[in-house]
Amino acid sequence: MTALEWYVTAGKIGLVIGLLMTVAPIMNWVERRGAAIIQNRVGPNRIGPFGIFQAIPDAIKFLFKEDSIPGHVNGFYYFIAPIIVLIPACMTFAVIPFGDPITIMGQTFKMQTADLNVGFLYIFAMASLGVYGLIIGGWASNNKFALLGSMRSSSQMISYELSLGLSVIGLVMVFSTVELGPMVQKQADVMWQLGPIAIPRWGIFIQPLGCLIFVIASFAEANRLPFDLPEGEPEIVGFHVEYGSMKFATFMMGEYMNMAVASGLIATLYFGGYQMLPGMGTLLDSLQLSPAAYMWSKLALQNISLAFKVGLFMWLFVWVRWTVPRFRYDQLMDLGWKMLFPLALLNVFITAVMIYLGWV
Repeated sequence: MTALEWYVTAGKIGLVIGLLMTVAPIMNWVERRGAAIIQNRVGPNRIGPFGIFQAIPDAIKFLFKEDSIPGHVNGFYYFIAPIIVLIPACMTFAVIPFGDPITIMGQTFKMQTADLNVGFLYIFAMASLGVYGLIIGGWASNNKFALLGSMRSSSQMISYELSLGLSVIGLVMVFSTVELGPMVQKQADVMWQLGPIAIPRWGIFIQPLGCLIFVIASFAEANRLPFDLPEGEPEIVGFHVEYGSMKFATFMMGEYMNMAVASGLIATLYFGGYQMLPGMGTLLDSLQLSPAAYMWSKLALQNISLAFKVGLFMWLFVWVRWTVPRFRYDQLMDLGWKMLFPLALLNVFITAVMIYLGWV
């Protein structure tokens, strides 16, 4: 690799990791304010306008809080469990494209931290590793309630990962690729032209049932309400019952990072990814910029579009948490195996028939 390639790669890695690390404090504030709005409460409002800087003292508190370690835990695995939760989330986001390729000093670079030809197969492989952190944390705590929570998480993730993977098969059949970059580029095509209104070939319009299954399964994969049975505060407290201070905060960061990854995948697979929002392209063309300025302005608008879509779905996670009550465990498993799994298989069959008939 040339020096320029090293610098660009390092810049992309730093950008992705930096954004993911800021997700937890921002979403902590959004979740608390969102809960206050939905439940007609006040929420944080002391530090900064609307309490927006509340995350700063919260982070300081976690950093300097006494880290008491129970004597009955298995030390090594107890320490590494929170780290195992964080790493897969960072590695998964690396393959999500956030812009068209750009040209710098005659070299073309893809706006994707890791351009892998296995695409979303890598995503599912990495995402499935996150459950090991929960299992190890529950087992290493030597607490029966923590172990029960970790066992719940493993069975839940295995159950819903099957539906999650099958829901994307329809997109692979339609777009004939497993790579996220080409999949996003193909979603820029026009599906229907209704007068002046152009309906893009987004995944949501091609695979509405697959999109619904993917969104529901993503909630279960991220351990978010109404699928947060591994935590289950009113019952067992969950896999992190023996964790405090920064170790507990690390588990919380992992949950928010998984939310960001799930939101990024939903936006990329079903809502055009970094494709610009309506009106942005017209605005950009009207500015009459030089080729270089046009390229960078387009990249900025694409990043804003992707961030907007990801932000909407992260707000959906918050909205559902404070609106829908938690399922019982048998209801959660029934939904995964008796409803989502058959629907995912049906979606693959329907997609195959539509492709054979030339309807997509």
